[in-house]
Amino acid sequence: MANIKDTASDINTPAPSAEQLRMALLQEQMKEADKQAKFQAKQNEALTKFTDSFLKDQVSDDEVAMIRRLVMNAVKNGKYEALVYSFPSELCTDSGRAINSADPRWPETLQGKAKQLYERYQKNSKPQGYKLKAMVINFPGGMPGDIGFFLNWAPHTK
Repeated sequence: MANIKDTASDINTPAPSAEQLRMALLQEQMKEADKQAKFQAKQNEALTKFTDSFLKDQVSDDEVAMIRRLVMNAVKNGKYEALVYSFPSELCTDSGRAINSADPRWPETLQGKAKQLYERYQKNSKPQGYKLKAMVINFPGGMPGDIGFFLNWAPHTK
């Protein structure tokens, strides 16, 4: 069926049959489905790797350095807040429900690196006047998607 494309520009060649066109279309659809399946498999593999690291590893020096760079870039841009970390809501013990509903106990639902970063914030950043808020930053299919940690250093208002 590869020669169907070749016959399109040659008016002296008989036109392909409807069955040949259907088969060519089916082959194209199969190629696209295969391409999508490979892409989804790569996405799933990346998510699995991220999840394993998120739940088992410690927050790295590189991650802390990245957070500092994000904060400094926000300052350079005249901002008082930066999105410093994000992760899938499924990695909270309640899939992000407490964060989405602003439950004051939302930190109890954190796991892995998110919990470590929150504890690091409590110990190091909060005493220096920073504020941290967690919120759902997207809603794919109407459900909580990713959680974002926003670090804020705006002046206190009275």
